[in-house]
Amino acid sequence: MPVPRKLLRLLLIPIGLALILASMIFKDGTADARQGTPTPDRLAQPTLPASPSQADKGAQVYWLSCLPCHGDYGQGLTDEFRSVYPPEDRNCWNSGCHGKRPYDNGFTLPTSIPAVIGPGALQKFSNAAVLRAYIFAAMPYWKPGLLTEEESWQVTAFILRESGLYSARDEINASNADQILVAAPEAVSVPESGPVSPASSWVWITAAGTGVLAFILLLQIFRRKKQTPPES
Repeated sequence: MPVPRKLLRLLLIPIGLALILASMIFKDGTADARQGTPTPDRLAQPTLPASPSQADKGAQVYWLSCLPCHGDYGQGLTDEFRSVYPPEDRNCWNSGCHGKRPYDNGFTLPTSIPAVIGPGALQKFSNAAVLRAYIFAAMPYWKPGLLTEEESWQVTAFILRESGLYSARDEINASNADQILVAAPEAVSVPESGPVSPASSWVWITAAGTGVLAFILLLQIFRRKKQTPPES
């Protein structure tokens, strides 16, 4: 039995809406397959806003002195993070790199470097004062004591902000650091593959909505046909 033209026209309405929404999503650049989504440089130096906070400045301190070992998301020296580095630098424990026989004036890395941002990463520090004291005395691992007092406060503020433990509205210093408790972070852990674009989710939502709308239209049409008395 051929499909009535009226029914075809009604079905074209939700399909057209879906195509318009999908084109808007892809035109926005979040999922344009032709142009490709640019891959962010995870090792790039963070830029400062016009009016940087203490934590913003700490992001640059972290990038320079902490990121190479503790990861771009504070996840630690994971296999996934090491894959970001050039191939010749990915095995940090090779002889001549940071293994038992490091390069001249080099140093040997521990086989496990912990996370400093994320759930449970800072549990051994009771408050911001203790965390800052440890950073100032023992970090960076390759040259403890390298950071100035100001830099140690800045990177402490950055780590606490990224872990969801401090709003960074006020600067952390010796007068208030012991009042900032370090509890289990509620921040969502970063996926191993990095941030995921929301475009694919919107495409699936659009498709599902289109299907539901088409079904409702079909149902209404068949109900009307049953209710319409036959022509004499």
